[in-house]
Amino acid sequence: MSLDPATVRRIARLARIRLEEGEVARLQGELNGILGWIEQLSEVDVEGVAPLTGGAQIALRMRADAVTDGGQAEKILANAPDRAGEFFAVPKVVE
Repeated sequence: MSLDPATVRRIARLARIRLEEGEVARLQGELNGILGWIEQLSEVDVEGVAPLTGGAQIALRMRADAVTDGGQAEKILANAPDRAGEFFAVPKVVE
């Protein structure tokens, strides 16, 4: 499938993207490239692969639900612009 300039302008208008006339050709090439990748996906052999409608069908590994402090206060605060002990220091915003 190949998009013509009129379709590119319509897509841009529907997406509320301001498109200058000189950008139509560039965007047309990019969109046609994306559609080319999608067409390649249709060539993939999916015989015997069950459709997946969402991540809810996958069983997740469970871990212990343990509360920890993380033990990384120094690493987290290493790049802080200002700190007060083990806390971030921020300017007062309420008077």
